[in-house]
Amino acid sequence: MAPSLLSADLTRLAEELREVEAAGADLLHLDVMDGVFVPNLTFGPILCEAVRRVTRLPLDAHLMVAHPEPLLAPFAEAGVQRLSVHLEAVPHLHRLLRRVQELGMVPGVALNPLTPVSLLDEVWPFVGFIVVMSVNPGYGGQGLIPEILGKLAKLASLRDQRAPAVELVVDGGVTEQNAAALRAAGADILVAGTAVFGAKDRPKAVAQLKGVVS
Repeated sequence: MAPSLLSADLTRLAEELREVEAAGADLLHLDVMDGVFVPNLTFGPILCEAVRRVTRLPLDAHLMVAHPEPLLAPFAEAGVQRLSVHLEAVPHLHRLLRRVQELGMVPGVALNPLTPVSLLDEVWPFVGFIVVMSVNPGYGGQGLIPEILGKLAKLASLRDQRAPAVELVVDGGVTEQNAAALRAAGADILVAGTAVFGAKDRPKAVAQLKGVVS
């Protein structure tokens, strides 16, 4: 269970992070957007470093950026443990994933909703996790694309054959209503923003989502 900071109230971020950590969240997910690869601009290593100072949870940075290479070292230095880049944005993916690993982070690859899973055929030996986008990236609060369930199941089958240790992460539109179906289709980690930070009872929201994937 990985709450996404994209939906948190940045004016009271430390308080909100401590709240979800106490509720049992496993990771904190940082949606890094550059206004180029996706039509939104969020935050970078400086905020990540601030987050690191107020939580013990592992930090999971999802780089939705057109040119991720210059950002790898700054995010590693800011305390990120897991870092994913979009397959669609990186021409030399093997080199980049090796660099992520050299910097001491677990490398991951993210796929947009209509990017075919076949493009991962050569990627499996070099990643610790795959991020399946279940919305078009760029904005929080979107509804999950239903067809992603079939894609996730296909990806889970391939994962079981090729690299059983690789985790499957679902990012976008995750709610209490669809979490069980996502888990059944093969999700190991659910990223949830609005469903957690938009809930009146955040500990309850975290517990319900965490219960599905535990």
